[in-house]
Amino acid sequence: MADPVITDDEEGARLEAGRVLFAQACEFMLGVAKAAQLPVTDLDEIAFVGRSNVGKSSLVNALTGRKTLARTSNTPGRTQQLNFFNLGGRIILVDLPGYGFAKAPKNQVDGWTQLILDYLRGRRALVRAMLLIDARHGLKDKDRTVMSTLDTAAVNYQIVLTKADKVKASDLEAVVAATRAEAATHVAAHPDVLVTSSETGLGIPEVRAVLAEIAARG
Repeated sequence: MADPVITDDEEGARLEAGRVLFAQACEFMLGVAKAAQLPVTDLDEIAFVGRSNVGKSSLVNALTGRKTLARTSNTPGRTQQLNFFNLGGRIILVDLPGYGFAKAPKNQVDGWTQLILDYLRGRRALVRAMLLIDARHGLKDKDRTVMSTLDTAAVNYQIVLTKADKVKASDLEAVVAATRAEAATHVAAHPDVLVTSSETGLGIPEVRAVLAEIAARG
């Protein structure tokens, strides 16, 4: 069956809904270092997950238009807890620590990696995980492990390619195609792959639109 055709007016309405949602105040709620500290809320949550230094905090800042809402760094492992942000009382954004290499003691990295997995497996409020992948490198084995975890937990997730401005157009097309093909083999993966750059703003309105659609279902 062919995908439904979206008219220009419908796409414009989607993008406008995303703009309006992210024009709301986005406030830091709390940082969580242990599963026991997870907040009790009545809002749905969208989590940003990915390898260390993939650009999770930069994407949160770009989406909200706040350069310092989420702390960013060129040093892998800067985000070491789950950071919760309330977006206009509509939905909660959760900036997760990165998995994989980080400049931190191994036991500390292992601890927050376990926290990530516990959150992804067992958080009822989590309605979608945005799985960030560096467009320069594509999917890696650690990403595939997380994808399998989300498949098993039946948590819907969508791949977001980051740092697309650092990739040649022809190479980017190949990465998008390969990522989309691999996502199609996972039961919980959303079929659409989003392409972004926090530096240039590429794809930011489209991600906002997707998150607005999710917020509207809550």
